[in-house]
Amino acid sequence: MPALIIVALAYALNEVARQLGVGDAIIGLFNTGLSIDWLVPLTFVVTAAIAFSTGTSWGSFALMMPVALPVAISFSGGELSVLVYQTVAAIAGGGIFGDHASPVSDTTVLASLGAGSDHMDHVITQLPYALAMAGATLLIYMLV
Repeated sequence: MPALIIVALAYALNEVARQLGVGDAIIGLFNTGLSIDWLVPLTFVVTAAIAFSTGTSWGSFALMMPVALPVAISFSGGELSVLVYQTVAAIAGGGIFGDHASPVSDTTVLASLGAGSDHMDHVITQLPYALAMAGATLLIYMLV
């Protein structure tokens, strides 16, 4: 029963975010003089934050693909360049990280339930590993 309540609350949180216009706020963030050097790292961080707060990787993909990809394509002169592929990778990686680390993600809830462990104990034990890899990924995106 606790797992169902957490998943139900996660869906409610996602609906609240949709009604508050979180997607429009993200689009506004990307439309304000973004440097080409910061596109990929910022895309990763924003996608990770969306997925972590909503508990859905697919929802964060749906929000970020139509926002970040046109920016990457415009920076690339309308062609599919390495920058576009890096942006897709940043969206995928940020979404997967956020979904994996989120305490409201259905996969996190079901993993702790299936393992028979306390839900927050599961989240707390997974978070350092996920954060270490997210940090390494962000560092690589900033250097490349």
